[in-house]
Amino acid sequence: MVVVEGAGSPAEINLRANDIANMGFAEKADCPVIIIADIDKGGVFAHLVGTLDLLSETEQQRVSGFVINKFRGDISLLQPGLDWLEKRTGKPVIGVIPYLPGLHLDAEDAIAAEQILDAELPQLKVVVPVFPRISNHTDFDALRLNPQVDLHYVGPDGDKPDADLIILPGSKNVRRDLQWLRDNGWDKAISRHLRYGGKVIGICGGYQMLGCQISDLQAVEDIAGVSVGLSLLEMTTDLEPHKQLRQVQGTLSFTGGNIEGYEIHCGVSTGQALEKPVALLDDGRSDGAISADNQVLGTYLHGLFDHPDSSAALLAWAGLETTQVVDQQAIRDTQLNRLATELEQHLNCALLFPEYFDIEEAVCG
Repeated sequence: MVVVEGAGSPAEINLRANDIANMGFAEKADCPVIIIADIDKGGVFAHLVGTLDLLSETEQQRVSGFVINKFRGDISLLQPGLDWLEKRTGKPVIGVIPYLPGLHLDAEDAIAAEQILDAELPQLKVVVPVFPRISNHTDFDALRLNPQVDLHYVGPDGDKPDADLIILPGSKNVRRDLQWLRDNGWDKAISRHLRYGGKVIGICGGYQMLGCQISDLQAVEDIAGVSVGLSLLEMTTDLEPHKQLRQVQGTLSFTGGNIEGYEIHCGVSTGQALEKPVALLDDGRSDGAISADNQVLGTYLHGLFDHPDSSAALLAWAGLETTQVVDQQAIRDTQLNRLATELEQHLNCALLFPEYFDIEEAVCG
């Protein structure tokens, strides 16, 4: 079974002609649709009825029902509204999902910044510039959940706080975000940071920025051209149309510890800096580069901080002598299992999957 998630509202009338993310996709793929609304924002019945009314007739017919999410309180107080909704629309309410405090799920678009620090443990202060076209910001979720990491995201108007480690994240448009970095004074801030003994990590697009030059002669990400990099690693990058997509495993070159991650990039980097790689991969390749002074590290691998071995090694490299292991994958599995348990309890799975359940069943059993 394939579950397709929409993006935004399915009733964005101004975008209907070119809709590929919601009802346009559902129509093309001929799949049923569930409309889900967040009651925590208020006006949930207006949202559901209004959305359904704004759909075309064929789109309305493929709506199987509604789900209300993040409900707090006594469900009996909501029941009259649920009865009215079903009578008004002729569509069933498939379930009401309770608000789940403390649930940590990987963010898709919005950057999650909340964290809980342990003042009794050694701390590492980490700063991440938020590029206008930042990508794969979930790379930092494991750091945010580490009680020893004081993580700061800094946007265009934010101050540049002192830090032990600056991490340049991935980017959907590396040359434009590199220019943004310069326009906002980050090149000077990074130089000053390194003079005072700080460390810098670049991930994917951020790794490419650390080199001497980024060339996009085939207009892969933007208009064709060449940009001068930060020149912190002796290498150059050529952007090519073929995107490299890999799940990888290997060992860190400077500790021998296990490493896992994934690649998703168009760039091919070459140069002397790659002679001192970050990782030796199981497929026989090497990845990344470490500067001769051991202050700058770049890698194409996303998800490095998810694995406890590589996360501890990188934090130790950045200056955190005693590290508390945080296993992001274990956290993710625990949280997803928690969510799955709640869904099984509060959704009418017989309505969702009638081919697998007796239609008379009220919930999954």
